Order: sequence, then structure tokens, then C-alpha cells
Amino acid sequence: MQTEPPIAFVSRSHELPALELRINFGLFAGREATVAEIDELGQMILAAAPSVSVVSEKRREISHESEAALHQVRIELSTEDLPSEHEFLADLEQRLVSTAEHWARECIADRHTEVDEP
Repeated sequence: MQTEPPIAFVSRSHELPALELRINFGLFAGREATVAEIDELGQMILAAAPSVSVVSEKRREISHESEAALHQVRIELSTEDLPSEHEFLADLEQRLVSTAEHWARECIADRHTEVDEP
């Protein structure tokens, strides 16, 4: 008998990234990043790190008083992909931020959607 995988489930064990970089893409681009743009970012990051996880997410933050929608891109590196010496880690972080900013500005310049003000 074949069982179907669950649609929803609790996951209590999640390995957190050792380094996480967030890019407020939707705030500045007025749109979501495309799959091709995400792939390009991943390739750019590989110039500085041996492997990377890139997450493109739509977030809705909701409370009884307010509601916000945003599109964010996250770059995640695991502990084994980080240098052990602090000075090299600071250099890597700066290179990643610089690469991410360059990538975002290029994407925004190529295609930008005006954000509607409520």
C-alpha cells in the first residue's frame, strides 16, 4: 500500500544557516525576483563561497492591527562554508553584501515596477 506524503507537518529540527544575508528585493524592485535572476545570484555568490542556498520568498506579516506583504531574497551559508578566522569572515560578509547589492541594482535597472502606495 502506497501512502501519500503529508500536506502539512511540524518540523522541529531545522539546521539554521551560519550566515544569512537578506535582500529587500520587492521593496525596491516592486516585483518578485525571477527564477533566472535567482540562478544568476547563486552563480555570483559561488565566486566567494563553495556552496550557497538562495531562498526567494513572499512573506505576509499579519496582526490584528496591520498587514504587510513583501518579497525577500535570502542567501544562506552553512558553517562548513565559512572561514574560521574572524577577519576572513568579515571580508566574506562584505563581499556577499556587495555582490547582492550589485545583483539587486542590476535586476531593478533591467525591470522595475512602481510600488502602489495605499
